[in-house]
Amino acid sequence: MKELFDKQVALLKDYHFLILYWIAKAESLHLRYNITNVYDDLKHLKITRTKQNAVAYIESLTTLCFISMVEEHNRKNLYITNYGAKALELLYSQNIYSIKPSNFLEG
Repeated sequence: MKELFDKQVALLKDYHFLILYWIAKAESLHLRYNITNVYDDLKHLKITRTKQNAVAYIESLTTLCFISMVEEHNRKNLYITNYGAKALELLYSQNIYSIKPSNFLEG
């Protein structure tokens, strides 16, 4: 299973890393982070221009069980799972991607 996990993490892109990081940071700040926040942050950084892409990135992380999506008060809030936290830790330690600020969390 470790081999599969390592391969899954190796296929993640910078936008996956950022989404995992922002969700984890939001949780540490006791804030709710949702699909719209992801889209706005990725658009602000000029990583994507469409909400459809942001949703696809989120769905891929959900499929890998790295994040969970919970409907709360008409919003789909995002939470990092234990697997997502391990993936984020591994990506962070490999220094492949750089952390970029979330407009929502920093603004």
